[in-house]
This record gives sequence, C-alpha cells and structure tokens, in this order.
Amino acid sequence: MKKKCLTITVPCYNSEGYLKRCVDSLLEGGEDVEIILVDDGSQDGTGRIADEYAAAFPDIVRVVHKENGGHGSGVNVGMELACGEYFKVVDSDDWLDREALHRLVAALRFWSRSQNRPDLVVCNYVYDHLEEGCMRSVHYRNVFPEGQLCGWEQIGHFGPSQYLVMHALVYRTGLLRDCGLRLPEHTFYVDNLFANQPLPFVERIYYMDMDLYHYYLGREDQSVNEAVLIRRIDQQIRVTQLVSRCTDLRKLRERQPRLANYLCRNISIMMAISSVHLLLAGTAQARQQRDALWASLKKQDRELYYRLKYGTVSGLTDLPGAVGRGLTVSGYRLAKKIWQFQ
Repeated sequence: MKKKCLTITVPCYNSEGYLKRCVDSLLEGGEDVEIILVDDGSQDGTGRIADEYAAAFPDIVRVVHKENGGHGSGVNVGMELACGEYFKVVDSDDWLDREALHRLVAALRFWSRSQNRPDLVVCNYVYDHLEEGCMRSVHYRNVFPEGQLCGWEQIGHFGPSQYLVMHALVYRTGLLRDCGLRLPEHTFYVDNLFANQPLPFVERIYYMDMDLYHYYLGREDQSVNEAVLIRRIDQQIRVTQLVSRCTDLRKLRERQPRLANYLCRNISIMMAISSVHLLLAGTAQARQQRDALWASLKKQDRELYYRLKYGTVSGLTDLPGAVGRGLTVSGYRLAKKIWQFQ
C-alpha cells in the first residue's frame, strides 16, 4: 500500500442519512489519504455503506466494525490503526471542502519529505446551518502567521469566538501517540480533550488560511443542542474536569506562557458552559452540581480556581442569588445570538 500522508478517522454511529456526503468529500484527497470508518455498533445501514466504500476504494478506505463505545472509542481506534503521518478526525455528519483538502494534502506530501515539519496544522472551519442556508467561518489570521512555521511564543491573541477546536486541527500522528492521548468511552464532548491535551507537546505550528472543515449544525439530536447538552450535563462536567487536570498550568507557564494562558482561557469557557447549562436545567439538584463543580476545582487547584472565578468570563456564570443567575442566563442568550454557536 502506498505510504499515506494523512489518516482521516470517521467515527460512525447510525449515520446512514449523511455518511455518503462525508466520505465523498474525503475521497477528494486521493491515494495520499487513508480513510478509517469506525462503525461504532450502528443499528442502521451505516456498516453496509462503509463496507461498500471499502470494496470500491480498497487502497483508501478501511472499515472497523465494533461494539458501541462512543465517539472517543472511535477516535481511539483510528489513532491505534493510523498509518498516515498526520491525523484528523471528521465527524460523520460533517464534511471537508474539496479544494481546501487538495491544498492540505499537497502541503502534507511536501512535509513528509522534510525534517522540519509541523507538529500541528491549523485550518479554518465553518459553522454550517445547512437547512437555514447560512454559514459562519472561524479563522485564525490574528493568531498565527499564515503560511510559515511558528512556535507558541509567536502567536497573537485569540478573539472571543476563537478556540482550537477539533475541527481546526491536524496533528502529527506520532505526537498523539507520544503524548499518551486516550479518550474516555461512552462519553460525549471528548473532542475537548483531543483539542487540548496534546498542545503542550506541540513545538511547531503551521496555519493555512482556508475553510477546510464544515461543521454541520441543525440536527435535533446533536450533542451541542441545548436540550441535549442539559440531559448530558454529567458528561460535560466530567470532560471539563478532565481537561482542567490534563496539564499542569503552573509548570507550563514557565516555558510556554502564551499557551498556558490559552489553555486557562479554554478551561474557563468549559466551566462557563457547564455552569450555564446547569442553570438552564433549573433544578435544585443542578444548582448543587454547579456549586460542587466549582468546589472541586478549588480543591484541585486553588490558583486556577481564583483565576477563573475572578479573572475570566467563567466567573460571571457563578454569580450569587436569583439576580445573578438571571444575569448569567441573559448573557448566555445574547452571546448565542451574536456568535450562533449552536
């Protein structure tokens, strides 16, 4: 088999309605790309569709059928089996821009012959409200120099809606293995760990200013849907705590202060999301969970607790009393309207 410069893993669960759109876009990468379709115990025609692609494109598509383990389990399988020099995750209801994929593969092909190659490639992604006919691109022009290798000491400032989410990232496969990343099974929102835990191991970054990833929004059962997130708030809390513990920010600040500040900011927004949705749940139990979440952080890392509580946006989601809770929810509604993040 031809050596691959990129492995794309697609965790699939009951995806028969949109899997073809996803895979057809990935096939544009040609034989330099390895596509691993992980059928995570689907009950519909997902497995059959995946097998059809593997039969039609045996040099490109590999299929794994497994018992249901959740999104993280599918990503883990992809990391274990990946033969490509670089690794990307694409959710089965999303897709990649064809022209942008061609440009990415050409760059990765070049780096596969170079010793001075990036550990992380960052591209833009698009929030795609397909049924509503509207899109919003998230770029990083103000954060990274375009078209050149850089380190964390050379990055700029992230804007309010700019985060290094999974959709934007292409990691060097060896780095993911070296950092020991393994995502928890049967847990939603583990993409936050994928987007955070490897970053302290990244030394060289390359930014390509192009809209590569289309992140589909609009399905009622989507994990970022507000009602769904409230139902799964225990899993959101778990991942928030895992992210807050995966890096010693005090040690990191000594050698990579800008990255440490970014990771602190990211934990802040995750705390805010958990706190707000516990408020939206509107129950006494949820308020107790919110208090317990903050108390747990204080016990774990008092310095980080005070930094988040009094120096970042997450502190505004833990305002006391009924008035404070009302202000928090109103602020969340306004932010959601402005940035259309769900």
